[in-house]
Amino acid sequence: MPTRLGLGLPQNRQYDLGRDVPDVARAAERTGYDSLWVYERALFPEPATQGLYGIEGLPWPDNYRGVADPLVTLTLAASATERVRLGSSVLVAPLHVPFQLAKQLATLDAASGGRVLAGLGTGWSLDEYAASSVRPFEERGQVLDELIEVCRAVWGPDPVAYDGRLTKINPSVVGPKPARPIPILLAASSKKAKRRLVDHADGWLPVGMGGPAALAAQWKELQDLAAERGRTEPIQTVLRANARYLPQGYDGTDRQPFHGGVDQIVEDLVAHTEVGFDEILVDLQHTLRDAQELKDVAAEVYEKARAAGV
Repeated sequence: MPTRLGLGLPQNRQYDLGRDVPDVARAAERTGYDSLWVYERALFPEPATQGLYGIEGLPWPDNYRGVADPLVTLTLAASATERVRLGSSVLVAPLHVPFQLAKQLATLDAASGGRVLAGLGTGWSLDEYAASSVRPFEERGQVLDELIEVCRAVWGPDPVAYDGRLTKINPSVVGPKPARPIPILLAASSKKAKRRLVDHADGWLPVGMGGPAALAAQWKELQDLAAERGRTEPIQTVLRANARYLPQGYDGTDRQPFHGGVDQIVEDLVAHTEVGFDEILVDLQHTLRDAQELKDVAAEVYEKARAAGV
């Protein structure tokens, strides 16, 4: 079975959201992509109080200025498509009120006919937490734990009841229900986060940094942990490939994965497919000028990837 391919939707400030999101979504579905994806950046601090990913001195990329809301973006894509799955890689879960997020995801899944993939993470930006989190940054793991439990409760049979630290649901009818159980995927890298994934989630959302060998080692570690903790259900895997498209290609020896021309991006797709991921999400939007270029490059990547056996 070929690896499924997904495409990142246009959320960055060079795009016209109301026009370009449905346009790109329809084009991606026609091309053959299996899924469409969003990411979340709540704000762009100036000056930044911390570096990218919390690494001191590492600047935030300019494409993080003005990122469109992920759930609004997915809703636009859902209304323009019929087949593709609709995923988040990732929603920064502790920036959302658990009950409200659970109901929003259920509504989107019901409206789209059961196509939502709920990709969640804890984030790293202190500025985002200061602006919109439901609890302090230090409690992000506890918030994610409760949010997963609330989602399972809200998406389950009525009456829904839950008594948690943040959320109190007296026995209630809560609808609409999702069209089917929504898969929850986590961006887990630490040991504690991987235990949460193995015990409470359906899948893993790694990022394509460091190359196939490093990712294969992480995947093996996660599988070993699942065996150790007695998990029998398979773990779904969706790799995020943050592509940096360069029309002329990249001729340096220090090329990062998924950076360069279409042939180089496809070469990396082939290499990462061998790790055994179920799906690879290619996010091409960041360095492209407009929706037309995004559609053109996405179509070329898809066609050449399939021709290469991906």
